[in-house]
Amino acid sequence: MSDYIDIAPEVAEALAAGKPVVALESTIISHGMPYPQNLETAQAVEQDVRDNGAVPATIAVIGGRCKIGLSPEELEYFAKGSEILKLSRRDIPYCIAKKRDG
Repeated sequence: MSDYIDIAPEVAEALAAGKPVVALESTIISHGMPYPQNLETAQAVEQDVRDNGAVPATIAVIGGRCKIGLSPEELEYFAKGSEILKLSRRDIPYCIAKKRDG
């Protein structure tokens, strides 16, 4: 499974400790708003999650790898991306196989 999935250290530590983790979808970042509003919104939502005692885990595919929790650099990369696919369940295998972003 680790051949395709990267769990951010902060998320992995929270899960191991039984702390709350909130999954956040990434479509609003890549397709919902223009840059830099998309990045600012994503950062604000992640901060709201932290302020309420949980760990945010923004979900995305970057370079064909499923990311569970994004680093600040990955979040910015995703926010600035111009060729990010909008994914549904049926598109995920294609995105992974072609090493795309989505």
